[in-house]
Formats: sequence, structure tokens, C-alpha cells
Amino acid sequence: MSGIDAGQLKHLVVAPALAALGLDGDVAVNLVTGTALAESRGTYVRQIGGGPALGLWQMEPSTHDDCWVNFLCYPAGRRFERILEGMLSQDLPKSAQLVSNLRYASAMARIRYYRMPVSLPSSNDPAVLSRFHKQYYNTAAGAADPVANIPFFRQAVMV
Repeated sequence: MSGIDAGQLKHLVVAPALAALGLDGDVAVNLVTGTALAESRGTYVRQIGGGPALGLWQMEPSTHDDCWVNFLCYPAGRRFERILEGMLSQDLPKSAQLVSNLRYASAMARIRYYRMPVSLPSSNDPAVLSRFHKQYYNTAAGAADPVANIPFFRQAVMV
């Protein structure tokens, strides 16, 4: 199965969504695009094997909800809250939109990275981006393999 065109995902979805948040830049756009490719191959919108992760970025509803409950409703997150609210459709719960609303899902992936206690890498090196993804988006116990995922981040940088 082939997935979404990585160049279109990067330039037509991720870059404008991150620009709307004011959290864009080459590294951020490449990291979020690479995350979708590494997490779902840019293909799957529901976790294979029946897990809870949703959308191309395979964010779990609990992670999504934590962003809203413990960050976006506080002063540090308020400016993002208003922007994210504008990205939502009114006919679905927020976490359900991780599946159907690419702009919102990519923005939420960026919010997940933004909440980490470290800055984004200063390099667009695919190996650096893949390690960052493993450490700060996935978990130590998660299935992401920072070596095996380098090609996905290379693809994100190159398109």
C-alpha cells in the first residue's frame, strides 16, 4: 500500500499548520513530516494491531487530551489554543479529528514536541531527527527504532 505523497504532506499540510501556530521552520517541518512517515508510513490512520493511536502521527487520545488539559488551557498555551480551535470542525470530538483532519493532527504533533523540556535539534540531519523523535515523541518502551526510521526522516528532509 502506498501512502500520502510526502512532499504534498510536508508543503501543503505540515508547513502551513506549523506556520499558523508560529512554530514552523525547516527543522520543525521536517521533524513533524518525518514523524508521520515513521509512525504510520504516511498511510495508516488507525494503529495496526488494535492499539489506541490515531491518525498519520499515531497520537494516542490520552496524549492528545493531556495537551489540552495540562497545557493549552493554561497561559503558556492559550495562544495555541485559539489557533487550534480554529482548525477544528464542529461535528467531531477533538481527538477523533486526529484521523480526519490532517492540519489539526500535524499541529497537535508539533504541540507535543513543543511541550518537551528541550529545544528542537539545530540540525536537519535525518539521524538526529529520528533520535529526537524516538526520545521525545515515542517512548523508551515504544516500538520506534531510531536507526530503522532514518530513511523516513531523510525522505522528509529531501522532499
